[in-house]
Amino acid sequence: MLRPVETQSREIKKLDGLWSFCTDADDCGIAQQWWRQPLPQSRAIAVPGSYNDQFADAEIRNYVGNVWYQLNVRIPKGWEHQRIVLRFDAVTHYGKVWVNDHAVMEHQGGYTPFEADISHLAAAGESIRITVCVNNELSWQTIPPGVVTRDETGKRQQSYFHDFFNYAGIHRSVMLYTTPKTFVQDITVTTEIANDLSRATLSWRVEANGEVRVELRDAGQHIVAYGEGAKGELQIAAPRLWQPGEGYLYELRVIAQHQGERDDYPLRVGIRSVAVKGEQFLINHKPFYFTGFGRHEDADLRGKGFDNVLMVHDHALMSWIGANSYRTSHYPYAEEMLDWADEHGIVVIDETAAVGFNLSLGIGFDSCEKPKALYSEEGVNDETQRAHLKAIQELIARDKNHPSVVMWSIANEPDTRPEGARDYFAPLAQATRELDPTRPITCVNVMFCDVETDTITDLFDVVCLNRYYGWYVQSGDLAKAEKVLEKELLAWQEKLHRPIIMTEYGVDTLVGLHSVYSDMWSEEYQCAWLEMYHRVFDRVSAVVGEQVWNFADFATSQGIMRVGGNRKGIFTRDRRPKSAAFILQKRWTGMTFGEKPQQGEKS
Repeated sequence: MLRPVETQSREIKKLDGLWSFCTDADDCGIAQQWWRQPLPQSRAIAVPGSYNDQFADAEIRNYVGNVWYQLNVRIPKGWEHQRIVLRFDAVTHYGKVWVNDHAVMEHQGGYTPFEADISHLAAAGESIRITVCVNNELSWQTIPPGVVTRDETGKRQQSYFHDFFNYAGIHRSVMLYTTPKTFVQDITVTTEIANDLSRATLSWRVEANGEVRVELRDAGQHIVAYGEGAKGELQIAAPRLWQPGEGYLYELRVIAQHQGERDDYPLRVGIRSVAVKGEQFLINHKPFYFTGFGRHEDADLRGKGFDNVLMVHDHALMSWIGANSYRTSHYPYAEEMLDWADEHGIVVIDETAAVGFNLSLGIGFDSCEKPKALYSEEGVNDETQRAHLKAIQELIARDKNHPSVVMWSIANEPDTRPEGARDYFAPLAQATRELDPTRPITCVNVMFCDVETDTITDLFDVVCLNRYYGWYVQSGDLAKAEKVLEKELLAWQEKLHRPIIMTEYGVDTLVGLHSVYSDMWSEEYQCAWLEMYHRVFDRVSAVVGEQVWNFADFATSQGIMRVGGNRKGIFTRDRRPKSAAFILQKRWTGMTFGEKPQQGEKS
């Protein structure tokens, strides 16, 4: 799915700002057809943004069920004879949309865009009413999963099995955009590079309802290659490569024409290659070592709402600390984030929202019953698998052309020990490869699914591990934790001979808590713990990356394990550095960029 852009043939009208908002605790909005009238007892709410924290109202913060948004907007006079599209970048977790009295679209899945052609409902110069019913309920058949129950008063309660707060609402931009009636619908670009880097091949495939021409332009807008047709190849001599730390981008200008009508779509393209060879992860035929974080889209007041200020500041902190990569844990991030990564040479592991496929983590089952088996008719079943496949399809359709995205992660921490796990994941792994044969794939492994008990990691190209030795187990005993960690990493190396990335490792740390004994929860313990892990990484040859959990403290559901949220951040939730930030900065900025330290090097 192409992201809307403004060109000579296309215009955008952003609908971000204040909308009308109300909850629907009595479930009467659909029956009373609230889309036909102004919302009852509404209040103003900011879009984009989670609704949970915008009001000083506990009922709204923990609300489960339908909420409603509404906005009146005037169509620009100059949009006559244009195709007019209404687009939502993300509505969490389900949204149904009406324009005036007409239902125009609905979408399940909280982190990918959806849109509809509303040309027949939107006359130039006239006003339209946009109404959205948003629902945050999760089930075993949604991605991510959850269970809704009712308490003794009949009030809904949402149980969920992921360890971050279930923020909901219109989380990203809403817009109207235009195209001509002849228009570019979709573009797929792949690149290959000669072993000596002297030349490159760019392959394109375009969906459009007109004759297609493509022009590849460099950063100075000079045409370096061109072609015609819905698909083809361009040869580029002496290409300037997109690479970690240097996000050089070409522009592939795609032109569709028919009977005098023309649409131009400029797609930014990075020329680079990605491959796995033995125990190495290669970018542009060169071994790459990941440094960075698992992150969350999470901030005070905004919740998961996209914010440009936060994006700029977070990336400034990542640059300061020496990070070259991150994982979009545990859902697709805003497209603006990937654009930034493209421009700045940041490497991204792109993940679906499939998190919480687990009965053993002790998360979310206080007010609901566990299914008898995880992979079963009452748990993760065929309907779940179809929803999961749809999530993978939508992720790849949206992000396939981003050079920063070097690997797809189809799930985070599923329990891969039980019967049924391989039957569930094998078709999804195969489908991901068929959708995009150009990128490696992974599924992030949970701590207790080790070499002996895991049943699916061999289906994937890269071993991604989340490990917390010295925190959840071997608590406070770094010497014992170091031995256990190294033993397990060597076992994975010996079994699969594939690259290993530690996609999560971290400890909860209360800023300002200090201890001469480096006790747990103190800033000193976080520093010593990270240094221990790094010693092990440097000794195990198959380890090709380290992504600390987490970039910043983040909100979770309430519980005795979480003191005001998850405190594993290297930065606080308001982005103040803990002592460990300086440990990481010294290690990562002391490395040759993108290269692993050799054993014995100081770090």
